[in-house]
Amino acid sequence: MKVFLLKDIEKVGMAGEIVKVSEGFARNYLIAAKLAVEVTDKNVKAFSNRLKVIEKRQEVIESKSSMLAEKVKNTEIIVKRKTHDDGKLYGSISASELVDLLALKGINVSKNQVELDKAIKSKGNYDVTVKLSSKLKPAFKLKVVEEK
Repeated sequence: MKVFLLKDIEKVGMAGEIVKVSEGFARNYLIAAKLAVEVTDKNVKAFSNRLKVIEKRQEVIESKSSMLAEKVKNTEIIVKRKTHDDGKLYGSISASELVDLLALKGINVSKNQVELDKAIKSKGNYDVTVKLSSKLKPAFKLKVVEEK
């Protein structure tokens, strides 16, 4: 079934897109939660004006995201921590701590946007991905060094 998305839905699409999803998912979740409407001739006409507004808004968001992505790519954060003799940290570095460190550099993102498989527990160099949108995932350099 084809539906017109009214809001951004992760792993499905962006607001204003027409996407094909299973009928059950469309009826039981998307349409019921007013996240989408079924594509019919009547709905296409009704939402064509709304689609233009959404597209303009999306362009502004994408340009801001691309500027933020450049800033993220050019960022390097150095964290000094006490370590054990084997190079492991006392404690760990989590996504929420990385959000605070990014904020100090003027990059405001949420904890959910920082993609870490697991907390960082040893010294070394890391590439940390920040998910700005479904298509835009820049990474910044994180260097964890021993505090002396």
